[in-house]
Amino acid sequence: MAYKISLNYSPNFDFKKRKKNQIKHLIFHYTGMKSENDAIKRLTDVKSNVSCNYLIKKNGDIISMVPDLYTAWHAGKSSWKNCQSLNKSSIGIEITNPGHSHGYKQFSNFQIISLIKLSKFLIKKYKIDLKNILGHSDIAPIRKKDPGENFPWNYLSKKNIGFWHNLNKKLLFKNRKIKINNLQKKIFIKNLIKIGYSIKKTKPIKINSEKYLKLIIKAFQRRFRQELINGKIDKECLLISQNLVKKFK
Repeated sequence: MAYKISLNYSPNFDFKKRKKNQIKHLIFHYTGMKSENDAIKRLTDVKSNVSCNYLIKKNGDIISMVPDLYTAWHAGKSSWKNCQSLNKSSIGIEITNPGHSHGYKQFSNFQIISLIKLSKFLIKKYKIDLKNILGHSDIAPIRKKDPGENFPWNYLSKKNIGFWHNLNKKLLFKNRKIKINNLQKKIFIKNLIKIGYSIKKTKPIKINSEKYLKLIIKAFQRRFRQELINGKIDKECLLISQNLVKKFK
């Protein structure tokens, strides 16, 4: 890499080293804390039981906290497609941002530039599939909202980081809030599963099915329809889901 990374190791990781080919996913997070220093302290505090492989500061500086071949504790209870508990198969990147609880902000240009450079390096080194570049809310939609609707997924996809639909903005806006029938709603839900979202509710989750599905829809919208996050399935959402499924057949 052509840029410098500082070290501030976290004690929170699995001591067993993993193989290079076990790394399949790249997961983006925001720190979700009031200050950058608070986030760094928490991620390096043995009592917190959380960590990440890398943290990107507001000025774009990168801190390495857990070496790539060790499992950082960033994903928690999570799933994507056939994978469960994604800590063991992923590299976690935290990006400094107070998040929804503390005044959610736009990510800085410095952060995005550093994220692109770091991600490209990791994607090439570990041969990570673009379909496996995800947000925390993709893999844990019931618990998490990060990196959120301000995260530039569309822009990153143009840099070959992650994936996005290729539909016309005018077409999408025209179909926003247009109601669809029950059959179309079922098609949308099936598309969510094909994309990778986990629809099956597990026993430990104490939440009714309607609210559970609404949170997953919001996660989809935070990723692919960032202008309106209401947890409702409309024709715009259906069109986006169909395009994504077709794109990655």
